[in-house]
Parts: sequence; C-alpha cells; structure tokens
Amino acid sequence: MTDAEDRKPRSDEARSAFVPPAGTGVDGDMSTTSEFAIPEGLAVPRTTGTESETTSEFVFPKRLDVPQAPVAESGGSAFNPPRTYSARQAPPAFTPPTGIPAISLTKDVPWQDRMRTMLRMPVAERPALELVHKAEEDEGPAVPRVLDLTLRIGELLLAGGEGAEDVEAAMFAVCRSYGLDRCEPNVTFTLLSISHQPSLVDDPVTASRTVRRRGTDYTRLAAVYQLVDDLSDPETQISLEEAYGRLAEIRRNRHPYPGWVLTAASGLLAGSASVLVGGDLIVFFAAVVGAMLGDRLAWLCAGRGLPEFYQFTVAATPPAAIGIALALAHVDVKASAVITGGLFALLPGRALVAGVQDGLTGYYITASARLLEVMYFFVGIVVGVLVMLYVGVQLGARLTPDAALSTEPRPLLQIGASMLLSLAFAVLLQQERSTVLAVTLNGGVAWSVYGAMHYTGEFSPVASTAVAAGLVGLFGQLLSRYRFASALPYTTAAIGPLLPGSASYFGLLSISQNDVDMGLVWLSKAAALAMAIAIGVNLGTEISRLFLRIPGAATAASRRAAKRTRGF
Repeated sequence: MTDAEDRKPRSDEARSAFVPPAGTGVDGDMSTTSEFAIPEGLAVPRTTGTESETTSEFVFPKRLDVPQAPVAESGGSAFNPPRTYSARQAPPAFTPPTGIPAISLTKDVPWQDRMRTMLRMPVAERPALELVHKAEEDEGPAVPRVLDLTLRIGELLLAGGEGAEDVEAAMFAVCRSYGLDRCEPNVTFTLLSISHQPSLVDDPVTASRTVRRRGTDYTRLAAVYQLVDDLSDPETQISLEEAYGRLAEIRRNRHPYPGWVLTAASGLLAGSASVLVGGDLIVFFAAVVGAMLGDRLAWLCAGRGLPEFYQFTVAATPPAAIGIALALAHVDVKASAVITGGLFALLPGRALVAGVQDGLTGYYITASARLLEVMYFFVGIVVGVLVMLYVGVQLGARLTPDAALSTEPRPLLQIGASMLLSLAFAVLLQQERSTVLAVTLNGGVAWSVYGAMHYTGEFSPVASTAVAAGLVGLFGQLLSRYRFASALPYTTAAIGPLLPGSASYFGLLSISQNDVDMGLVWLSKAAALAMAIAIGVNLGTEISRLFLRIPGAATAASRRAAKRTRGF
C-alpha cells in the first residue's frame, strides 16, 4: 500500500469496533468473531494487588508479542466475569456484566410490593430474571400470547376499580412470570398497553387493549388477584393455556348476589345513613323505600341503554320526592334525613378514592379522568335532587338547612347504623362473603373514631374524617397483606359512613332556596370531606407500607417515589 493510499480517509466500516486490531492474527472474516471475543494468542492478564495494574477484560494488553498461555475457557462470554475478577479490586468505572446490583428482592413479601418496587426502577437497573419456563415447550410461550393474557388481566382489574399503579404491578408480574422481564406496561383510564423488547437490537412487540365496560364485582377482582398470585409463585407452574382457562372461568362466573338482594341492600344503605344523621324509625323506612325505587328506575334506564349520568339523575329523584312529600304532609319527622340517606346510596366514593390515589401516586391522566367521571356523576345527582327540591319549595315544603345543626350524638345507635351501612355497601360491591364481616367491623371502627373526635373531642369534621379514613386504609392494607389480596374490598365499603351526604344535601337545598353563597359553602365542605376521605385512605395505606417489611435494601432508594423532584 502506498503512502497516498494509506493517507486516504477510511470508511466507517473500517473504523468499526468489530474490526480486529492489526497484528492480532485474526483474519478478516467477521462472521465467526465478535468485539467481545478474545483474539487468538491473547490471554486476559491476571489482576495484581494494585488498582493501577488492574485491566478490564475489554482492554487488550499493550504487548502482543509475548507468548501467552492457552485460554482455559474458549467459550467464555463478556457477560460472565473472569475467574480472576475481584469486586474489591475492580476499577471505579467497572460495570458488572450482570448489571448493577441496586436492589435485592425477597420472595416472602406480597407480589404487589415486589412488582411496584421494580416498576419504579429504570429497566437497566432491574434485577436479572431467573428464567423459569412454565410452558411445556422448551422455548417458552409466544410473546404476543403472553402480552394478550397480561392485557386481559389488566382490563379486569382496571374495570373493577383498581388503581393504575396496582394494575401496572399486576401486568408486570404476569409478564415476569413467563420470562418477559424487559416489559413496560402503561395504564390510562380507558387504554392499556404493554411493550416488550428483548434487547436493544431486537424489535419491540407492543399490544394494547381498550376498556369499554366497567362493572363493580369485587369477587371477580379477588379471583383475578389470586390468579396473579399463583402466576407469581415460583413454586407453582401454570402454563399459558391453564391461565387462559382460569381467566375464562373468572369472566363466566355470575355475581354472588342476585338483583333483588342488591336492591334491598341499596335501601338498607339509605336507611342506615338516615339514622346516622338523626332519623327515626319512620325516616328509616321512608329512606329504604325511596332508595329501592331509585335503584329500580336506574336499572330500567340501564336496560334501555341510557348513560350513567341519566341513571344517577333518575335514581336521585325518588328519595327527594318522598322527603318532600313527608314535609308537605306535615309529618313530624326529619324529611332532610330521608333525602340525605338517598344521597349516601348514590355518592361515588369508590371512584373518588381511586381517582385521588392515582393522583397521589403520579398517574395524573388517569386521576383526571376518574375525577371527571366523579364530577359527572355528582352533577347528575345534583340535577335530580335540585329538580325535586325546587318543586317542593314552590309547593311550600318547609325544608330548612338549620336542621343540620340539631343532630344529637347517639353513640350505640349510630355505631350499629354505620356497621349496617358498611354491610349493605359490601353487598352492593359484590364482595366475597368471607370479607363482609371484616369490612363491617372496619366501618364500625371508622365511625367510632369519627364520633369520638368530632362529637366528644370537638375536632373539625374534616380532620375527624381524615383520621377515621386513615385507619380504614391502614386496617384494609393489613388485611389485604395477610390474605395476599386487593385492599379495595376491605376499604371501599368501610368509608361509606364517612361520605359527605348531609353536606351535599344542605348545599343543594340552599341553592334551591336562592341562597347561593350558603350553598357553595356547604358544597365546599362536602368537597373537603370527600378529599379528606380519599387522602386519608391513601395515607393509611402508605403508612402500612412504611412500617411493614419492604423488599429491597434498607435505603431510601429501595422504594423510589413516582416523582422525586419538588415541582421542577
């Protein structure tokens, strides 16, 4: 080669890292070698005691003409550390071939905590997966089928009211159980998607699924959690076909309670709520009848395909109509308690708690959509109640907001009513019969704490509600961790006695009487109580995770928050 040819700029291919250096004795055939392969005649020098003499396996020695001993392991890979490697003597810039050991997960904790911890880590820092093929074939199940099963499981969880973070944790657990560790699930209010990329040089596989129908069935939710728990258990080998079969059985299972039981539970919930706000026996039965009529009308509208907004509007009219009828008949009862009880049966507490929880955990799109749904439901309730209140005011019904101040504490009766309310709420949520007793007791504890703080300690209702809801979240999380299940069946029904039904009613009543300022004050109080419930439940859940055993190292990095910055 002439000097002119030697001075010509070489191509990018000639300067590639895959071209062996001159003098190594390797021919130009690149099909049988790699940048990580050790050239013939070379051996990795042994590490001495000093840091300056330490040489990485990726750096060729300076002297190439020194005869070396034959390589002991010709099939070695760059992803296996050499036999002479010592972690204490490694250079500062050395990265372990197996990844950065940032966290060590234990297997004796719920899969929700393990998967949530890994989801909050970058993909490159997640612990390496121990591949365990649970299919009959050696190569494992097909990636698209695993992703489809994952999306179907996530759809059932999201449609059942589960939070976005827990849905992502369940989806990641399913993928990881079938050997797909480089997965990124994404959950919004109506769309689920997941992407899997085996390596940086392979094409990613992405699948998505839309959630079009939502139903409240906590029995089905518990069955899906049990399926995910079995898939996450390393000692239980469930093939993909078996998982599809169990998922189909979960979808085909009927609700544990028939329709007439749900209607009776709706009336029982309204009657119990009317007793909480000062109603007597007549008010109790009037609230029961009004709520049952509203429930049947809502079922009729749902059968005709009307949106939920109109279902809530229609369901809110019978309790308000019965309360106004009692006021017009001059019956010596608290008509406002009848209307308040009907509102308790309609307030979307489950969606409110889920929306605030998504916002606190960093899923702002899903949180915004859930809270917007709650607002639409509440507006539907407002329209139905306001129409009836306006008619009652025009007819001369005596309904005064001052009646809210005459509520006297009746501890034993109110605790019993709160437990009965939680029981009816659990039936409406289609919970398993084994969880009804626990959530009933949890609701009684919540009202006891609220009554002790508000009536005896004279704390503000917002602070009392937040503390009571925090205990509900704490006990619900403890029970869910004990049974390795979702916390929703233990918390949602227990917050029923704390819902701001009376504040919502008196706000609407003030607006119907043209006292807009007082109405806004009452509605603001209702919104504050609702936020106190949601934040209290989430705070109780986080406190349980703070003091109980958490997977990973005992450092702050073991459980990274969804957002680590302070607003910037």
